[in-house]
Amino acid sequence: MSKTAFLFPGQGAQYVGMGKDFYNTYFISRQTYEEANDVLGIDLSGICFNGPDDELLKTENTQPSILTTSIAVLRALQKEGFSCDFTAGLSLGEYSALVNAEAINFCDAVKLVRNRGAYMQQAVPFGTGKMGAIIGLSRDKVLKLINLIKDIGLIEVANYNTPEQIVLSGETQTIKSAVKLAKEWGAKKALLLPVSAPFHCSLLAPSGELLRVDLEKIKFNTPRIPLVNNVDAKVITGKDQIIPSLIRQVSNSVLWQDSIELMILNGVNTFVEIGPGTVLSNFVNAIAAECRVNVISVSVENLEGLKLACQTLGK
Repeated sequence: MSKTAFLFPGQGAQYVGMGKDFYNTYFISRQTYEEANDVLGIDLSGICFNGPDDELLKTENTQPSILTTSIAVLRALQKEGFSCDFTAGLSLGEYSALVNAEAINFCDAVKLVRNRGAYMQQAVPFGTGKMGAIIGLSRDKVLKLINLIKDIGLIEVANYNTPEQIVLSGETQTIKSAVKLAKEWGAKKALLLPVSAPFHCSLLAPSGELLRVDLEKIKFNTPRIPLVNNVDAKVITGKDQIIPSLIRQVSNSVLWQDSIELMILNGVNTFVEIGPGTVLSNFVNAIAAECRVNVISVSVENLEGLKLACQTLGK
């Protein structure tokens, strides 16, 4: 029997205009943006639809904007009568997955991620941290590379995205050295990423502790849909696992490849990416190819994608 997973994007997927067609077409999507506006006391929908870019790119705006757009799209898909067997989200996207699993209230999630964005931005002085993407080196080779240059300064794996793509995070000079060395070692591509902080490394541990205070004020429920978390690539079955997982996620590696492989092993063969961008669908296809399995991967970021997803899920 085939199974379906709903996936949610993380920071970096945002763009001005995202979600506007859902806002104009589905009352439930419009309601979602209005809820977020009211809860945060800002015109979040205006930032999503009209920008400007520099306003949307502020981390404390980016994170609630992506979450709100993802849930606006999710609710439209649910309105069409579809649900899933598993759910997961890349980094920030895990909060959207928690809303999907009814483990957290949407309004609580929006407030949490706005604070999360602010804490992450404040954790490291601008310029002292960087991130770099390595494409075309195996996991073993990247770990050897890290071991070789770790005496220069802090360097850790931020994301295991696919068998071909690993993202590094840490102190600026160390990441620059890693990118240079990766090219020398034959990486297909190695580049510095245009991000404002070194996400998912131990430099951000103080952010996790600030987030803990907020998380402990929130009511969490046991997920009604099996949710695969980033930091362990395991199914969260109890509400007591959620807070520790979200705290560790801030300063630890995102095990995205491992999470998708786990869902494939559990019979998932249809993956629906919900929210801005198509990156997760590309990751799924790359991971499935390495596993030598056939999967269906659909992105729902606009009404055309929604139509295709409904046709796919309706079979």
